[in-house]
Amino acid sequence: MSQPTLSHRIKGLEAAMGLFNRSTRGVALAKAGARLYQTLAPWMKEIAALMALGARPAGRVRLTLSDHALNLLWPRLQGFLAAPPEIALECNQDNGFRDIVAEGFDAGIRLGESLAADRVAVRVSADWRLATVAAPDDLARRGLPAQPQDLTQHEGFNLCPSTSGGLCVWEFARGAHSLRVRVAGQLTFNAILPLLRAAEAGLGIAYLPRTRVAKAVAKGRLMPVLDTWCPHFPGYPL
Repeated sequence: MSQPTLSHRIKGLEAAMGLFNRSTRGVALAKAGARLYQTLAPWMKEIAALMALGARPAGRVRLTLSDHALNLLWPRLQGFLAAPPEIALECNQDNGFRDIVAEGFDAGIRLGESLAADRVAVRVSADWRLATVAAPDDLARRGLPAQPQDLTQHEGFNLCPSTSGGLCVWEFARGAHSLRVRVAGQLTFNAILPLLRAAEAGLGIAYLPRTRVAKAVAKGRLMPVLDTWCPHFPGYPL
């Protein structure tokens, strides 16, 4: 709006509402003007405060991410929270697939292969690798699998994403050869931690991110099997 048009409209507003008492010596608020000022002043203060917030990040950020992604990215998230204290971070931990727009999330962190075609993503973690592990007692009892197909003769634990209803297939690759194995077992979970606990208890073989089993392997509670078949995955996109 041009300045002359704005001035004309303000004069019309003054005349219609009787906001000012004018004289040759000055201008003062009329009764209507004083009432309007008292009504609008708190709102104007709020607007000024909001404009000040616009100069720095503030507000609530809602993320949906898998439990492995949360574990992998936690050091970065801690650093992020230390920088802008006006930001509140809400992490919805879920191994299923979510429509971030329909469910009101600001962003989601999943494997790149599960992203919708119309989503824009940036990489937020380093490459990572899966590991097939079992307790030493379990391997002594059932035998050591020599190739991925041998897993069908073992007790394995399955991961079931909460929104899909199906079971995650175990993927293996060595050189140009890749294959997918469906492992049967009594236990199915929708999170990684119970899978790890069941494997440590000697109940069967688990297929987990290497970073989640590293401590148990180092302490001898778990042993890696089929290590040369376990694939690498690119870092998580956000």
